[in-house]
Amino acid sequence: MDSLVKNLLENQLKEKIQKPNCKTRSGRSFLAFYLQTKFRQIINHDKKSPKQIILSYRENFLDEFSTRLINRPNDRILIALSGESASGKSTICNQITKCIKELNLPVNILTADNYFKDISQLIKKYGNFDLLRDAGYDVDAPENFDLDLLRNDILTLQKGEDILSPEYLVNGEGKSKPKSIPVKSQKIIIVEGMCSIYDKIQDVFDIKIYIDLDDTERKKRFLNRAKQRNQDENNALKHWDYIQTAGKKYVASNKDKCDIILNGECDLEYFSHMVEYINLITNNFYEE
Repeated sequence: MDSLVKNLLENQLKEKIQKPNCKTRSGRSFLAFYLQTKFRQIINHDKKSPKQIILSYRENFLDEFSTRLINRPNDRILIALSGESASGKSTICNQITKCIKELNLPVNILTADNYFKDISQLIKKYGNFDLLRDAGYDVDAPENFDLDLLRNDILTLQKGEDILSPEYLVNGEGKSKPKSIPVKSQKIIIVEGMCSIYDKIQDVFDIKIYIDLDDTERKKRFLNRAKQRNQDENNALKHWDYIQTAGKKYVASNKDKCDIILNGECDLEYFSHMVEYINLITNNFYEE
């Protein structure tokens, strides 16, 4: 375990405090101040680590999030997790899923890519997805996601109600099955996918996180993934050119609106220990 994180965990275990009464504004204010102090501690420790995860964060983010916790204590916390293709979104979400199981975290993940609109008829018309793309179909454009449905589903989860999300089948046929995947409303809802920070949807989130990775490493990951899927190399390169252009246009253009920028090359074990510490500071209370 990273020595810095180990020290954080050991010190926190000795620092149990009385649980504030979150039914009162003063109790919530104390909790928000306590958490803000701890998150600043995390950021300062992370800066010293050779495995640094947090590359940067928006200056007023912690103050604004603290105010949100005080004023709207009953709403679920909504987190957008975005970034360009092959930046590490799925890898980090898989690690979060592992942490959810190991630590029994009150967190659920909604996959925004399932809100791609059904294009099965277009694919039939052109013959396959690659020919449709070559004809100029801009698959990652905002209008090709059902953002109204996604927004409505997120707000439903925020109120504490479960949903059935659509399922976009990644088999090359472009089919979308409505109301197919049960999603439970947990205390924290993570919405993972490039479209989670598109203009029409980004304002619903309490925290917007961007996974950042340079183009050279992203291309390497993308082509390795294509090779594992037995995709033709020339076609994979053609698709890389498309997603690089689309990513800059639709995703990277919203990077400066995000609250936290994470390192797409982060050490996953170190990331897990940081999640463990965040879980500890939010639950390390005693009651009279």
